[in-house]
Amino acid sequence: MAKRAEGNAVSELKKELQRVVEALVEEDDDCNLTTTTDNAIQTLCALKELKLKQGTDQEFVEIKNLVGFQEPPPEFRCPISGLLMKDPVVLASGQTYEEQYITEWLKDGHQKCPKTDQPLPHTLLIPNHSIKTMVMNWCKLHNFDMPRTSHPPADEEYAAATANSERLVQLLNRLSSSSASDAAKELRLLTSRSPSFRALFGEMTGAVPQLFSPFLLDKAYSDARLHDDLVATVLNVAAHESNKGKILASRNPLVVSFLIDSLRSKNIKTRSHAAGVISALSAFDMNKDVIGESGAIKSLVDLIAEGQPLALNEAANAILNLCTVIENRERAISEGAVVAVMDKIVGRVLIDEMLAILATLSSHQHAVEEMDEHGMIFCLFEMLRENNISEQSKEHCVAIIYVMCFSDRTKLRKIREVDDAYETLHRVARTGTSRAKRKASSILERLNRFAFVSHTA
Repeated sequence: MAKRAEGNAVSELKKELQRVVEALVEEDDDCNLTTTTDNAIQTLCALKELKLKQGTDQEFVEIKNLVGFQEPPPEFRCPISGLLMKDPVVLASGQTYEEQYITEWLKDGHQKCPKTDQPLPHTLLIPNHSIKTMVMNWCKLHNFDMPRTSHPPADEEYAAATANSERLVQLLNRLSSSSASDAAKELRLLTSRSPSFRALFGEMTGAVPQLFSPFLLDKAYSDARLHDDLVATVLNVAAHESNKGKILASRNPLVVSFLIDSLRSKNIKTRSHAAGVISALSAFDMNKDVIGESGAIKSLVDLIAEGQPLALNEAANAILNLCTVIENRERAISEGAVVAVMDKIVGRVLIDEMLAILATLSSHQHAVEEMDEHGMIFCLFEMLRENNISEQSKEHCVAIIYVMCFSDRTKLRKIREVDDAYETLHRVARTGTSRAKRKASSILERLNRFAFVSHTA
């Protein structure tokens, strides 16, 4: 009785499936097509469950093939891994691969296309948005597990991305030709105007290294205009957050040496752009050691000492970023950063940034000694009394005084000798930022204890 009931159910499901398949074939309305397809899938799943209960799914496989359920087309699979592609990219040979696997292939030193064995003129990888969209659509239509990836781009976005990719490849190829100067100029303009073009540099494997090829750098050293365009392009590319870790990722010594040479350029704009690149890259923690070890800090300190407005701010930001690393702090002090920064503070130039640097360096005893030798204590108290100094800068002033007065009694005695020192600190303790209040109160307590000990002695 049970088997007869199951047989009847299977028969009814087959009839229903046949009806749905016929409707699916004849359906022209895209809206109804989705509903009809869902009905076919539900019917097929129900039929499968019944056939499995009967001990065989051979008939289910036959029906599955009839309806059109199939494996993904081979064009959707990566030729290297055989897996469905989620981030397809086009190699110079014109073949499409999954980005992860072709990148590993290229990193292993291969210079030929895995599929065609064709020598590769370059290793740039262009995102294949067309295949990506087709894979996503196929998976959706066939109820197949979709690769984890971003949503397929709209037609307009796809067209723009494809055009940008093709244009970037053309320009990068021209960088190794006689028209390198024109290509660099256009790259500078495009990366300046288009955030998507800046992002593309990081997305396209091999794009960033093309900016530092030996041929191009040699040419740039003898062509000031090309040199400036190239550094400005790197600055634009580095402005995109995800690119900051990629420019120095290869640890190519040519990259850092080119940037250091650019910091010493006769062209102030080139020096400013190079300082901007270092500033942007130094915001990424993984780059700080590389930059510090390269010798760039000396050139940055020289820019601060020079005081050119175009480069000063970028150089200050770069040093401030780099000096969060203890070793870089020591390098900056040994290269004369303390004196260079104090000169700018005395001249009231870029006060906020310079005091931030000095506060960072003051954690090192050698910096404290240099500040003491140059009478920095008196200058700091002067700024605490000035109305046009920001609260953040006053906080830095108090923090530096705090470190100095706790270093030894000689400096504590000098602080007591400053005119209106107590009154100034009391005012900060009442009206400053929360951190400034704490530091000022601690300094006053130490001054009072020192006065008591001196008096009783």
